[in-house]
Amino acid sequence: MQKIIDVNAHLHTPYSFSAFSGVRQALDMAAEEGVGVVGINDFYSLDGYREWHDECAARNLCPMFNIEFISLNSEDQAAGLRVNDPNNPGRTYLSGKGLAFPVILSGKEARQLADVKAESNAQVEAMCAKLNAHLDAVKAGFNIDFGKVVRELTKGSVRERHLAKALRLAVDAKESDPSAKKALYERIFGGAAPKSPLDDAAALENEIRSKLLKSGGAAFVPEDPKAFLPMETVQSIIEAAGGIPTYPFLADNAKGEFTDFEGDLQKAADTLKKRGFKSVEFITTRNTTAVLEQYSDYLQDEGFIVTFGSEHNTPALEPIKLRTRDHSEGLSEKLRATNYRGACYVVAHQAGLDSVDAGDEIIRKTVKF
Repeated sequence: MQKIIDVNAHLHTPYSFSAFSGVRQALDMAAEEGVGVVGINDFYSLDGYREWHDECAARNLCPMFNIEFISLNSEDQAAGLRVNDPNNPGRTYLSGKGLAFPVILSGKEARQLADVKAESNAQVEAMCAKLNAHLDAVKAGFNIDFGKVVRELTKGSVRERHLAKALRLAVDAKESDPSAKKALYERIFGGAAPKSPLDDAAALENEIRSKLLKSGGAAFVPEDPKAFLPMETVQSIIEAAGGIPTYPFLADNAKGEFTDFEGDLQKAADTLKKRGFKSVEFITTRNTTAVLEQYSDYLQDEGFIVTFGSEHNTPALEPIKLRTRDHSEGLSEKLRATNYRGACYVVAHQAGLDSVDAGDEIIRKTVKF
């Protein structure tokens, strides 16, 4: 049997928000860790595809071209059903796998993608205005320049995590003394001292986001319903772009709990088929090995394409090579084989083919370690 090539099929980049400083850093890490197949998977954006393609070619890595959306299923929302957002019934994260490159999206679907990206950016701009009002109220001595955030911290897509990063950088610029910095955070946090170490950028940004930008925070702005396209519309955009609509499973959380939709695996599989899905994915660090094997085996037997990724959609820079919540050394051989088989199908699809063997041939001709 030929050696299984490691895959990470879901990686965010700075074209949305990412732990990586750039595409080159992400792909350098992939090459160093022996991960040969890598999938860009940004929110609402195809803008990174050319750079991803060229930098993969420079490193003999095989690229996958993916995208992510937050959609809304009105039927699930009306039923109060939590799908793969544990806090918002009906709200459903969706990915597209194996989109065409060069990009072919045009017409109505391209306008829909541009509109939802603009709505998402507008929500963060409104959040920035509220954040500045709060900074004025606590006499922080500075404001966040939204235009500067867009120019210097993003590649066009603005997320609330960019605001958290901008605030951390602004505090660092204003105060170098640790005691003064801690006191400034305490004012900004409404009298609560920061729990994160002042030299832990990722932890601080997560704390800023949690205390100020999420529901209940001084700068929280509810998302406009226009920012969530119907599930069927998202599927149509993905298909028009040449991709495969993909349902991302949360599966078990740290307490061993499942969402309403995912707790009954047979029912979930049947519903996904009814809704036209033939591909699913998992972010492996969320799950135990046992549950990931159980769910992925079952779904593969049900005829779904199954892929795994790490996301990297937080400030924390973690390894590219996949692992589960309870096994830091990497995936089991069974999971690696499942992931590679799914990647072979997606890579073949990108090439206009429909065969795992064809994808395997493309990958093995491309990846050189």
